[in-house]
Amino acid sequence: MRIDIITVLPEILDGPLNNSIIKRATDKGIVEVHIHDLREYGLGRHKQVDDYAFGGEAGMVMMIEPIYNCINDLK
Repeated sequence: MRIDIITVLPEILDGPLNNSIIKRATDKGIVEVHIHDLREYGLGRHKQVDDYAFGGEAGMVMMIEPIYNCINDLK
C-alpha cells in the first residue's frame, strides 16, 4: 500500500512515522509512505501556500494552486 502525505511541515512527521505501527509496517514492506513538501509547489519568491481568509474573519486559507500542482505531479 502506498500512502502519500502532502504537508507544509514534513519534518514534523519524522517522529510519528519512524516510531509507530507505521514504522513496523514500512520495515515489513507492507506500506510505503511518501511525504511531499507543499512549499515546493508554492507561489512566488517565498513559495507561499496560504492566502488570507475572505469575508473578514480571522485565520488563513490554503491556496488551491500549490495543492493542485502537487497532486498533478503525483498522478
